Amino acid sequence: MTDQAVDTSGPAEAAGTEEPSGTAPPQFFGRARELKALRADIERAGLDTLAGRKAARARVLLIAGRPGSGRTALAGELTRRLLAEGDHPDGLFRVRLTDPGGVPVPTERTARELLDRMGVTGPPGADGDELSGMVRDELAGRRALLFLDDAVDAEQVDPLLPDNPDCLVVATSEGPLTGIPGVRPCTIGGLDAGSAVRLLARTIGEVRITVDPRTAETLAEECGGLPAALVMVAGWLAARPMASVADVTRQLRELPDDTEQSTGSRPLARAFRLVHESLPPTAARILRLLALAPAGLADAHTASALAGCSVSAAQTTLDDFVALGLLHTNGADQPQYEVPGCLAPLLRALLEARDRPSEVQLARARMLERTVRLLQSCRAVTEPEGSPARRKLAGLPRSLRFPNPEAAAEWLRIRRPALLASARIAVEDGELDTLARRLVSALVRALAVHRGTEAAAPELYGLHGLVLAVAERRELPRERAAALLNLADLDARTGRTREALARYRAALDAGRAARDPYATGRAMESVGGAYAELGDFQRASDWYGRALAQRLTQGERADEARLYGRLGAVHTYAGRYGEALRNWRAAAAGYRRLGDVPAQARALSEAARVQEYAGRPHESLHTCQEAVEWARRAGDVRLQAALELRLADTLDRLGDPAAAGLHRGLADRLLGQEGVTCEIRSAATEN
Repeated sequence: MTDQAVDTSGPAEAAGTEEPSGTAPPQFFGRARELKALRADIERAGLDTLAGRKAARARVLLIAGRPGSGRTALAGELTRRLLAEGDHPDGLFRVRLTDPGGVPVPTERTARELLDRMGVTGPPGADGDELSGMVRDELAGRRALLFLDDAVDAEQVDPLLPDNPDCLVVATSEGPLTGIPGVRPCTIGGLDAGSAVRLLARTIGEVRITVDPRTAETLAEECGGLPAALVMVAGWLAARPMASVADVTRQLRELPDDTEQSTGSRPLARAFRLVHESLPPTAARILRLLALAPAGLADAHTASALAGCSVSAAQTTLDDFVALGLLHTNGADQPQYEVPGCLAPLLRALLEARDRPSEVQLARARMLERTVRLLQSCRAVTEPEGSPARRKLAGLPRSLRFPNPEAAAEWLRIRRPALLASARIAVEDGELDTLARRLVSALVRALAVHRGTEAAAPELYGLHGLVLAVAERRELPRERAAALLNLADLDARTGRTREALARYRAALDAGRAARDPYATGRAMESVGGAYAELGDFQRASDWYGRALAQRLTQGERADEARLYGRLGAVHTYAGRYGEALRNWRAAAAGYRRLGDVPAQARALSEAARVQEYAGRPHESLHTCQEAVEWARRAGDVRLQAALELRLADTLDRLGDPAAAGLHRGLADRLLGQEGVTCEIRSAATEN
């Protein structure tokens, strides 16, 4: 099916790359036969239907074609029409399954991206199986479209297929996806001559076509009918009003074929080489260096850093590339540019052939350094006026400063995929580990400030994993311990306690190797917490005791008091009330020395609870009264009210209901709101 054309409002869409997010739907014409065949495939009875069974999974439509053939544009137009018809009210979820380097995207990343677009946060550290299962669960109750662009094989697609026949999956690929039953690929090739000529006319106007229509058809044939090649040639002509169609046709013919390319890809390679060779040397170098752009995404700062030019000059050059069909843009206030997937391998080949490795590495280092400075600025703008970070920010060039926190947060949101990809690539490269560590550190801080540690936990988990990789490669035990602790904390928070325990033990070994008392103490305390979570209170108390012994030798009083409290809690759970009471008393004494009155009151309240459990109600009553007084001094109304309710319960058990009623009335007056009072009373009763 090669007799229809794709026409769009932007060259990249016609080139078969992903439509930029945030742009208006592109103009589209042609490919009528393909669209008709795809619509018929939707209505076609599947094997389950023919057997009299309800379809178990979503129907998969596959559009197959070589890079540059317009397969993504056709899939985008199909999904737009289907959404307009209203049969899929839950919307479209679109992801790309291959990165610009040609490497398949892991299922974990794809599934997490889909969940993010559905408004669901996948657990930090979850693997591909768990996350793809969550995707299927989310789609089970929806009537949605799933657009999987640029699949390499069926193994990428199959885990994401909804177990819901009310959903529809549209996938694009270079070839068939064998392994997924019932999928018939709609294979597209180059455009027919008439459609290709209309695509050229859209950019260069009708006049240069009508004066020599035969040559225009020949030009289309030289381009193999590939929309991506046609768009680049049209951009070349549009930039040269005095050139004729015959001129560009002749130049294309004179270019030798790249024998390393497949026969079907050679027209695209020749068109790209024509445009590249016509660029000024500086612009051509910038274009080649865009092969280094993380995830194929660039902005003016990326291009400026790569080429060592001004931001304004880089912006102008990028816009020129858009006009030439070499890039597409999202058209936003903070424009982002994307290298079409069909051109990415050609850019990389040219970069390797034309630029020295040392220059390429220097460009990569400049890009990473610029990214670090932007991330530092992104975080610093959230600091109070007059703070050291804001004073340092004021000394940066204007182009590296954000006017307000909202603008910084928006930049971080737009650039997040590229920033995460930049961190992954920098660590995988292995030659710029110092810059990579600074980049990851700056990105962690920026995400935590603008998104919060809970919302950013999945990204933070991956970033801590990158830090661990660098630390192990460079044999940096201190950094290894820190990364392991951070990863273990996220594991523990998501219920993977045994995995967290293993990482805490590894962090302890790394901390000892680094002779880092903070890391070792933190690891021992966390090991104790993991054992407590697992219900092994004997081991928990042992590890808390080790951590406490270290804190005692170092005179860290706040940590000592906290650890006494931890020991008191695990002894309470284990029913060792004597040990528990001694530790809670020690905790209260420690907080008293620190002047932390609220913490002292809470420790005394726990001591009173232990005395109650131990069958010593009179002692519990006395300790609880002491805790109430300290809570009153601390101004902690909620704690004071909870303690008053506990006093009331104790007095009830001691046979003094009148005094119990007085304390309950006092608790109600302290809180003043019936809902909160009930909440506190319920908590006190449970305890």
